Amino acid sequence: MRSFLFANEAGTKHPAGQLRSDLIDNSRINVAVIGVGAFGRNHARVYHQLQQEGQPVRLAAVVDTDVGRADAVAQAYGARAFGSISQMTTSFPEVQAASVAVPTAEHRNAARALMDCGIDVLIEKPLAPSLAEADELIRVARERGCLAQVGHLERFNPAVRATESVVTKPMFFEIHRLSVFTPRSLDVDVVLDLMIHDLDVVLAFVNSPVKEIRAVGLPILSSKVDIANVRMEFESGCVANFTASRVSTERVRKLRFFQPAQYISVDYGRQDVLVFSVGQDGEPSANPQIKVTKPQVVVEGPLRAEILSFLEAVRSRSQPKVSLADGRRALAVALEIVSTIASHGEKVHLDRLRIGS
Repeated sequence: MRSFLFANEAGTKHPAGQLRSDLIDNSRINVAVIGVGAFGRNHARVYHQLQQEGQPVRLAAVVDTDVGRADAVAQAYGARAFGSISQMTTSFPEVQAASVAVPTAEHRNAARALMDCGIDVLIEKPLAPSLAEADELIRVARERGCLAQVGHLERFNPAVRATESVVTKPMFFEIHRLSVFTPRSLDVDVVLDLMIHDLDVVLAFVNSPVKEIRAVGLPILSSKVDIANVRMEFESGCVANFTASRVSTERVRKLRFFQPAQYISVDYGRQDVLVFSVGQDGEPSANPQIKVTKPQVVVEGPLRAEILSFLEAVRSRSQPKVSLADGRRALAVALEIVSTIASHGEKVHLDRLRIGS
């Protein structure tokens, strides 16, 4: 395997990751966005906005196999356009960190090519299409000394961040994530497309191994599962019900959970949290024994918060808020759900019941 090394002025060679840390220090971080479709263009926009605000970051390059698209985004945000990662790293070695927003099937190849050059990465969710590829990325990051973060966006939702401080011992979750149909991300099931956001949040809140999964799902408007319902039990005794749909007539993103003497309602979209407590201070509710409080929510765009967190981790060489291990954990559960849905479909002969068959 090719080993990427950089030479300093005296000719001494250093591992790419070591020199990358030296270069960053307190100076501006040069970033790239790999894949500038819908998600990637948003990453480019936020990096550019931060640059315009005087943050120590510069959107230096964008990469896309659609060269016309790369050129358009680069021109809009004052960056350089490239048709491949190898083209960028060969002719423009100033890049120190990058967002990987290519299709999930290409995450491993793109992130590995970057880390082989000592470039820190923010990889869109899901981390990879398989655990084997996720494990490879974890190994490469460790060997190259690169920092890697997974783009589980809802962890940076202000409502979720405000909820972290009130979590004690959650015992029951009810989560709904419903979206209208759009012709994007149809290369994966709704579990890996939408539900994985909530899986990551719940796994972080519960912090307990999964004991049992029951799941059912159906393809509606695509060849993949478009709507799914999951019941999950944890070793702690907590139970979580998840519903995810990308064929809904409305958009709903809500998480609700119960813990001793408390019920917490989180609205991802409104960035709002309500805490209903028994025997504690707060505003009165319909039941005089139950008080209502609203944790302070610092309103901020989740993608902006995610990218700022990534840049801070790159600069300080600290553990990112959503590590590769976190991404792998969510992926492992999501893949088990997909497998369980497939087994259930075979058991009840869903292939015989499809509309039009």
